[in-house]
Amino acid sequence: MNTRVNDEPAASSMTEQAYAVLRDRLVMLEIKPGEPINEERLRTELGVGRTPIREALKRLEQERLVVAYPRRGTFATDVNISDLSHISEVRRTLEPLAASAAAERATADDRAALTELRSQLETAARPGDNTALLRDDVGVHRAIYRCVHNPFLENTLISYDNLATRIWCVFLPRLSGMAGHVDEHVPLLTAIIERDGKKAGELAAQHVIGFERAIRALI
Repeated sequence: MNTRVNDEPAASSMTEQAYAVLRDRLVMLEIKPGEPINEERLRTELGVGRTPIREALKRLEQERLVVAYPRRGTFATDVNISDLSHISEVRRTLEPLAASAAAERATADDRAALTELRSQLETAARPGDNTALLRDDVGVHRAIYRCVHNPFLENTLISYDNLATRIWCVFLPRLSGMAGHVDEHVPLLTAIIERDGKKAGELAAQHVIGFERAIRALI
């Protein structure tokens, strides 16, 4: 009985590891839409058992990143551009809410972390590397969500940002001005660091609207 209890944290950790790796590969389209998920290969690659992989896949299915078919297996979900309006509608409401809440609730440690992140954005050299820019964008969003200190809202925000990022990835080779989109985070981070909730909310709203416009210009 003691062995079973002691093993639970390790099992949870392995599931989290598998989930994080799979999630980010699916979000960045390293696993292509419609591609089957090879559980055996993942087990070997990640060094985890069957249960952590399957638990991770269950969670990813709830987040609309994979879909399971009886007797066929599990596949990466397709990216449907028709979902853009629905995703943007949710994000136009939640992103300003999160930015404003982050400005009010961020701890001293949170603000120090955001200050460091802002410095990295200001000094990063990634000319023409849209993939690196997009990873920066995802990282900033997740950092802001953590400062909200509401795990339910944070999980929802991450889920919708993941879906939006997959749409970005479809158009990544054709996108111009990606650096400018990421650089918009500098004043947003500044507003949060300075506890200006109203400005943070406004900047977050503009950022989401700009994302939707940039994609629609390419459709």
